[in-house]
Amino acid sequence: MGIISIEKADRLFWLGRYAERVLTTLVAFFDFYDEMIDGDEKAYRTYCKKIAIPDVYKSKEDFQQKYLFDGQNPDSVISNMERAFDNAVVIRGELGTYTLSYIQMALDVLKGEGGKADAPAYDLQQVIDYLNAFWGCMDDQTEDEECRNIIKCGKYLERLDLYMRLGYSAKAIDKEFSKFENRLHRVRLPYRRENEDRLREIISLGDGWREYEKEALEALWNLFEVI
Repeated sequence: MGIISIEKADRLFWLGRYAERVLTTLVAFFDFYDEMIDGDEKAYRTYCKKIAIPDVYKSKEDFQQKYLFDGQNPDSVISNMERAFDNAVVIRGELGTYTLSYIQMALDVLKGEGGKADAPAYDLQQVIDYLNAFWGCMDDQTEDEECRNIIKCGKYLERLDLYMRLGYSAKAIDKEFSKFENRLHRVRLPYRRENEDRLREIISLGDGWREYEKEALEALWNLFEVI
C-alpha cells in the first residue's frame, strides 16, 4: 500500500461508498416520493425491495421520517451519512478540512431536518448539492492520487450496485462499470480478477444482463479480498 496504511485505505474506500450511497439513494427517493404523493402510498415498499433493505415502515409518513432521519435505523439516510462522516474525520489529513466541511454540512442538514414533518424536498436537495460539492472539492483538493483512486473506487462500486438494483438502463450501468474499472486498475488493492471478468461479461450483454442480475451483484460484492 505504500504510504497509505490498510486502515486508511479502508476508511477511504468506505467514505466513497457511504457518500455515494447517500447521494444515489436520495435521488432515487425523490422518484418514489413523487409516486407516493401522486397516489401510490405504498410505493416505498417497492423502493425497499429494490435496494434490499427491510420494510419496517407503517405508512408513507413513517417511511419518510424514519428512512431519512432516524439515526437508530441502520438503513436510514442519516445513518449512512454519519458513517461517511466518521470515516472522513479519521482521514482529515488526506482530504483536507475544506473538503471535509461538505460532508459535515450535509450531515448537519439531515440532523436539522430530523424533527420536521413537512415536505423535505428543499433541504434534501441541499444534501445532494453538498455531496456533489464534496466530490468536486475532493478531485481538486486531495493531492494524493492513490487516495483519490481508492475513494472513487468505493464510489463507483456503490453506484454500480445501486444502479443495478434500481433498474437503471444497460447503457448507464455500462458507463458506471467503465468508470469503476478505470479506478480499480489504478489502486493497489487485492481483488479477484475472475469476478471482474465475469461482471464485464454480464454487463456486455446489454439489456440481457438482467437475466444474470443476482450473479452480477454477487461478483461485485465479492470482488475485493480484504476491504
